[in-house]
Amino acid sequence: MKSPIALLLFFLPTLLLAADANSVDKSAMNPAVNPCVDFYQYACGNWMASHPLPADRARFARFTELSERTEKVLLDLLQTAAAEKPGRGPNDQKIGDFFASCMDTGAIDQAAATSVRPELERIRAMGTPADLVSEVSRLHRLGVGALFAFGPRADGKDSNRTIASVVQGGLSLPDRDYYLKTDPKSVETRQRFVQHMQKLFQLAGDANDRAVAEAGLVLGVETELAKGSVDRVALRVPEKNYHILTKAELTALAPDFGWAVYFRDAGAPEFETLSVGQPEYVKQLGATLGSQALDAWKAYLAYHWLREAAPLLSDPWEKENFDFWGRYLGGAKEQRPRANRCLDAVDQELGDLLGQKYVESAFGPEAKTRIEQLVAALEAALEKDIGTLPWMTEATRAQAVAKLHAITRNVGYPRKWRDYGAVTVARNDYFGNAMRASTAAYDRAMEKIGKPTDKTEWNNMTPPTVNAFYSPATNSINFPAGILQWPFFDPNRDMAVNFGAIGAVIGHEMTHGFDDSGRKFDGDGNLRDWWTAADAAEFEKRAACFANEYSGFTAVDDVKLNGRLTLGENTADNGGTRIALMALEATLNGQNDRVGGFTPEQRLFLGFAQAFCENRTPEQARLRALTDPHSPGQYRINGTVQNMPEFQKAFSCQASQPMVSPAACRVW
Repeated sequence: MKSPIALLLFFLPTLLLAADANSVDKSAMNPAVNPCVDFYQYACGNWMASHPLPADRARFARFTELSERTEKVLLDLLQTAAAEKPGRGPNDQKIGDFFASCMDTGAIDQAAATSVRPELERIRAMGTPADLVSEVSRLHRLGVGALFAFGPRADGKDSNRTIASVVQGGLSLPDRDYYLKTDPKSVETRQRFVQHMQKLFQLAGDANDRAVAEAGLVLGVETELAKGSVDRVALRVPEKNYHILTKAELTALAPDFGWAVYFRDAGAPEFETLSVGQPEYVKQLGATLGSQALDAWKAYLAYHWLREAAPLLSDPWEKENFDFWGRYLGGAKEQRPRANRCLDAVDQELGDLLGQKYVESAFGPEAKTRIEQLVAALEAALEKDIGTLPWMTEATRAQAVAKLHAITRNVGYPRKWRDYGAVTVARNDYFGNAMRASTAAYDRAMEKIGKPTDKTEWNNMTPPTVNAFYSPATNSINFPAGILQWPFFDPNRDMAVNFGAIGAVIGHEMTHGFDDSGRKFDGDGNLRDWWTAADAAEFEKRAACFANEYSGFTAVDDVKLNGRLTLGENTADNGGTRIALMALEATLNGQNDRVGGFTPEQRLFLGFAQAFCENRTPEQARLRALTDPHSPGQYRINGTVQNMPEFQKAFSCQASQPMVSPAACRVW
């Protein structure tokens, strides 16, 4: 059998010697900038200048550019499926009628006044703590995230079995710090949040005085819950979020919540033990249940119900929902067009049905084969890298290689499509369609508890998604069909640019299996310490270098990045790019042809950078600095290349220049 490198060499003559048009995107570059001073501006400056933020976007990136092209394909598919004609298949009926129901604003306007009322009346009729428990279970089945999240998860230390899990949740604002910080911006955000809640309550028919009182009660409840919420950095530490408890032990943490009633009403199967991710949060939940009056809980559940419903209702509801979440917090000036929002709804609720149509029309076997070959080449490069790391001992090295070889590669789409047979879709009932889809998804989740883990299932993304992910529980790298297109990948493009764009993404996802969180899982997806103490200490020392470096970068105004929150992604960017370069050089086998005036190494770095060009609003930059584990595009590029002697050699940078770190960080 040919090696991965040999397979790629088969395609090299046509791909490496491509015309300039199939290589670096020169139109995106600002050649007036010295690449050794600001490589991001050099690679992306003209793209950023020529792509000002559209009014309906808080962030516009190359990812977005590709997403918009994909959306056009998907909209064509949905509009065709929505046309009522003889012989329309059941899959087309479901996605087509769901889309049509979302587009039917007349029917939505007519139903808006009555859609939310029955559940709202049920909430306000609660008279006892037992009613509260039953209502929480009802709302969870409808997709409303109140109090906590309950569902299935692979057992962290026995990933082949799926167990019940309770994790913290129930906050509306994006992070607990929004409730607890006292700086002027945080105070302003809470004030705007209260005003937003008041408006939703008024839309539901409440008088102004009542709406004001209810909004204040909701903020009080959520502030108490925030006090017990674990911060995002701690959530990235797997062993700190793995606690197997009995039902009795869970009840002892929050005795005022009727857990037995909740599990019964939620439709959960029988189980003896469960995973409780954050016991301290459950304890705080128990304390809050005891300290807050029933009226406060009524207001809290009513708001969460109205918030979930608002995007499904008439224009005043949608507008208020957007004004706070999209405009104020996100920085967008306008909502996206209705058709695009409806497309997102279909993708969210019936993603695998839409994904099947997309794969049939836009993802052929040739693209899948080429990507699989790239993945094989990247894996070979990472194995070589692991084999030559000077800080890793042989005992840990052998385990790392074994885990690498155990990684499952999923390209394009999941191996088994999800069944939506339980979802009834009516052409004139958008609200009902969304609720039925949410309930069906919840029921599917409940059925998994107590059964063997299906490691082939994709839970994070659908096939048209322009993204990729690594799953520690399944030790798999997953590349949806959506991202396997230009500017990330083009089978007819210069191979050096492909390695820099999709190759760096592939390497990025592979190294997630060995980042500060992923490294704590073994090749079977189990939480197990397979590192020697010395190697673990060496890893942590090198990871701390990245955490400190990125914490010095400014996101916006006085807001710095959180280097610990972004550590896994930053390590993956740095490691993935180096692995991509190693794979390219192995493929070149000494060839060094210039294309468009650039060496293969320069083209790789430019391909990497140009995949992450972006513009974002200040509001979006602030929001993501607090919540997003990814650094902004500027630092994903400059933060990576300043740590790479290979980059400095490729562009002849001098030691005194900004893209040359005086104390370069490196793990992989």
